[in-house]
Amino acid sequence: MGEGIGSFLPLILMFAVVYFFMIAPQMKRAKREKKFIAELKRGDKVVTKSGLHGKIAELNDKDNSCVIETLAGKLKFDRSAISLEMSSKANKPAK
Repeated sequence: MGEGIGSFLPLILMFAVVYFFMIAPQMKRAKREKKFIAELKRGDKVVTKSGLHGKIAELNDKDNSCVIETLAGKLKFDRSAISLEMSSKANKPAK
């Protein structure tokens, strides 16, 4: 019986390493992004994942979209297209 558990130990350790180094950080990041998207408000400066910079002009909760005002005009985007990392960097004060 002791040999049976010993043979599964490397598999269990491998799963634990994968969970703590890959799955848990990804879940944490997804939770942070979901919170960021839920807290968006009019006037926030944002950057989309494609690199478009603008300011939120309207938010629509029905289809989970937003209208972003840019120098070229207003564009409608899905809220999931807004990048947490790039928006955070764009909103940091310059040193």
